[in-house]
Amino acid sequence: MSERIVYNYVNTPLGQILLASSSRGLCRLDLSRRDMDRLYDWARKVFDHPVVEKGISPFIRDGEKQVKEYMEGRRRSFSLTLDLRGTAFQRRVWQALLQIPYGSVVSYKEVALRIDNPKAVRAVGQANNRNPVAIIVPCHRVVGSDGSLVGYGGGLDLKKRLLRLEGMAI
Repeated sequence: MSERIVYNYVNTPLGQILLASSSRGLCRLDLSRRDMDRLYDWARKVFDHPVVEKGISPFIRDGEKQVKEYMEGRRRSFSLTLDLRGTAFQRRVWQALLQIPYGSVVSYKEVALRIDNPKAVRAVGQANNRNPVAIIVPCHRVVGSDGSLVGYGGGLDLKKRLLRLEGMAI
């Protein structure tokens, strides 16, 4: 049976984002409105014969509410049902990212150490890049070893805005 993926666009203080959910939970947050081919390509890689359609779900409603609260400075953590699909390594990295406190940053090397794989710094960067629910799984809180802002799918300007939103002097 095909997995049904529902998506919708949400207006936020940082612009329009895309939220998508499966039957299990929120599975995608895209920070920039890109063409639909990108969503379909991702869904085909992650789900078995997905049916992708515009709509609304309880997961999207909860995601919209909590992301808006975060962007308005009224929320520091998320309590959403997520459907994170990726390799075992990617899921370990994403779980480590969920442990980074609001308003702080860690290096890619530190994330690699936290998952007991100290040589996997570059692989951690790739897992960050493949994070399907940016902001909620806070990949924007990962920086270079020297504290520099590097690598963010939404662009470094957005990464700076998110860190400033969390009170960081970047």
